[in-house]
Amino acid sequence: MRVLENIEICIYCKQILEVKICWRFKLTSYIGQSELDELVQGKIYDHIVVRRLINYALPYYKWGIWAVIGMIGHIFSMSLQPLIIAWAIDGFIVPSVNFGPNWMTFNLVCASFFGIIILNMLSNYLQYYSLARLSVRVLADIRKSMFDHLQRQSTAFFDRTIVGRIMSRVQNDVNQLEEFMDIGIITVGDIAMLGCIIAIMFFMNPFLALVTLSTFPILIGIMIYWQMKSKPIFVKVRTAISSVNASLQENISGVRVTQSMNRQDKNLYLFDELNAAHRDAAIHAAKLSAILLPVVDVLTIVSMGLVIIVGGLMVFEGTLELGFLVAFLLYIQRLFEPVRVISMQYTVFQRAMASGGRIFELLDIHAEMKNEGKLQGLVPSKGHIQIEHVGFHYDNGKTVLEDINVDIPPSTSIALVGLTGAGKTTLASLLSRLYDPTSGKIILDGYDITNLERSFLSNQISMVLQEPFLYSMTVRENICYNRQEITHEEIEKVTRHLGAHEFIMNLENGYDTVLQERGRNLSMGERQLISFCRAMVMNPRVLILDEATANIDSQSEKLIQDAMRIMLKNRTSIIIAHRISTIVNSDNIIVLESGRIVEMGNHEYLFKRNGRYRELYELNFQDE
Repeated sequence: MRVLENIEICIYCKQILEVKICWRFKLTSYIGQSELDELVQGKIYDHIVVRRLINYALPYYKWGIWAVIGMIGHIFSMSLQPLIIAWAIDGFIVPSVNFGPNWMTFNLVCASFFGIIILNMLSNYLQYYSLARLSVRVLADIRKSMFDHLQRQSTAFFDRTIVGRIMSRVQNDVNQLEEFMDIGIITVGDIAMLGCIIAIMFFMNPFLALVTLSTFPILIGIMIYWQMKSKPIFVKVRTAISSVNASLQENISGVRVTQSMNRQDKNLYLFDELNAAHRDAAIHAAKLSAILLPVVDVLTIVSMGLVIIVGGLMVFEGTLELGFLVAFLLYIQRLFEPVRVISMQYTVFQRAMASGGRIFELLDIHAEMKNEGKLQGLVPSKGHIQIEHVGFHYDNGKTVLEDINVDIPPSTSIALVGLTGAGKTTLASLLSRLYDPTSGKIILDGYDITNLERSFLSNQISMVLQEPFLYSMTVRENICYNRQEITHEEIEKVTRHLGAHEFIMNLENGYDTVLQERGRNLSMGERQLISFCRAMVMNPRVLILDEATANIDSQSEKLIQDAMRIMLKNRTSIIIAHRISTIVNSDNIIVLESGRIVEMGNHEYLFKRNGRYRELYELNFQDE
């Protein structure tokens, strides 16, 4: 038993244990293919990512200009403060020994100092406020672009792409960019301030400036070594927290199974292992971070000590004024602080560049099914469907449908039957253009559906799935999901027609009742009725029912069957169902096997043939 527990722990901790191995390999973040996005490290600066971010920022360039103005004001005020203090010392304090205080100089110094403080406050406010306005707008536009881009992707894209990878792009990677944009201009300001301070120090006294910067080579060497050591540790932290989150999400989603099998203690034990791994990695990272600050402080003190010794001798010799020496000491503090901050932000820049690359990689994926919109403004269709030599295969190359030929006259009902994997749902999906055929074509009233405007096609064809998906909005909003202009009277007419009005009115707020996630506060039958109503408010000419009654309880079955009879009247319908009453009453029954049509005809004809349909009928339907 103990051995089995250790094996399970090893499986759960696999991601963490593989970090050291995976880090040595070149990793890519190819969406939908890589499971190790957390390990990808970007460059500290990627001009492609930055250029595309600038394109998003251009509409809000005014806020960028104000942020730069605020940054310049901040640098100017911070750089002048030591000089003003030096002015005060040399113009007021030191001369007071021999000549008495120069009150004129003192008043001017005080006015200048307070003016600089006010300038610094206003510049800081302008910089941070403008930067915040700029970044939130840019990030909002990026999120909007990603959402719009994802909405236009084909169903095949979502079939082969892990949903968690997509959510990581939209949430985690955008959050990384947000952190980068918050510090990006500020870091540029820190670099500019660093250059400004060095220039002022060389202007004041080149020799003393060289003495001050003598510790810089040591600091740079330490920074490079620190980055080499810290990079894999910070990656390990990100991977560990990813494993913790994955385990948490999995256990919460499967809490019913966990409780039914009384496995809470075991899952807690396994989760604690992952949590402990993240804790240890985070402590290690914290130790590395804690080392850097004392090192910078020590080098700052060493630099100040050298300046005090060398500068003090120069003051005694009369080659340097005391105020300049004090100014040098103040500049040293301002000099090392940006260096420390920039070094701590190194990993932030790396993660941001990697996140930006992944975001734009997603945005660069071309939609496989384009809304060509060649034929617009057509009259409502009659519902005549012709399927000509249609074949289809998924990305793995396995053929699902092969040479399908069917003519479906207007206002007729077609039932698709066959074993699991025969291609029934795929054919229904092709008819509603969730996918495009890999060969052949589907014609609606004489027009290839790939040439029809998508909005027109969605108004003519409605699909009801086996498991209805309802949104966390009101019942009314779910019903008129794609027809926001519809009136309440029209909605009520449809719900009364389908027998849904009564149960809706029995809800807490009737049509204004807000549904829980996926409609969990409704029974399966009630959810299916609402999905029927949602399809019917479109008044489609073609209706596709994909196992729409498969999960209905016996109490709801009569309501659903009555609703289906009403829905199918005077409409072209394609039905995938196991209910015998629905199958036998269809005008035509198509039997699919291994992606091909093996039989076609009405119930009586196929039953008398003693073929594949009769076998399926006796296997699945005779108990009804």
